[in-house]
Amino acid sequence: MQHPKKERTFVIIKPDGIQRGLMGEIIKRYERTGLKLVGIKFGILDEKKVWVHYNKDDAWFLKKGTKIVEDKKANNLPVDKEAIEYGKDIIKQLAKFMTSGPTLSMVWEGNQAVAVVTKITGTTEPATSDVGTIRGDLTVDSYTIAAVDDRAVRNLIHCSESPEEAQREIGIWFTEGDMTEYRHLAEEILYDVNLDGILE
Repeated sequence: MQHPKKERTFVIIKPDGIQRGLMGEIIKRYERTGLKLVGIKFGILDEKKVWVHYNKDDAWFLKKGTKIVEDKKANNLPVDKEAIEYGKDIIKQLAKFMTSGPTLSMVWEGNQAVAVVTKITGTTEPATSDVGTIRGDLTVDSYTIAAVDDRAVRNLIHCSESPEEAQREIGIWFTEGDMTEYRHLAEEILYDVNLDGILE
């Protein structure tokens, strides 16, 4: 069984985060928790891999599309297609957005890596993310304006929602050879059982 401190999660800083010069700020927020960066790639994402990455089914499309339809009706905007089609448009828009410029893909490792990154990142919609989260502090986009403008929500980051999802996503974008195994000095204070060696 793998030790809990070896849990990994996957993060992409999206094109909006790159263009706004937020890479350092975002990395700093994850890094200062004690998580260890073990994989990193910068460049333009492959569109086919983006579709594989998002891996959504009709139930997901319907759920998301229904919310879009409700938002359109609440804002007196025309509804000109079925809810499921609006849901599919989300991934089309995401694929277009995610390939519109460079991104920074990362693998972070540490105890509860998925939960820690999710907490720091904030909820998917920046407008309703808590103060103190990356999305809550650094951007103002919302589902409503994205729907009005017929585009993907610009929320700076993608992060895995579960350890299983992280494992699947990492496998799409990284090979094991892309990872760097190393000892980080912070691991001594975070994980060493007896804190041997602190006192001389």
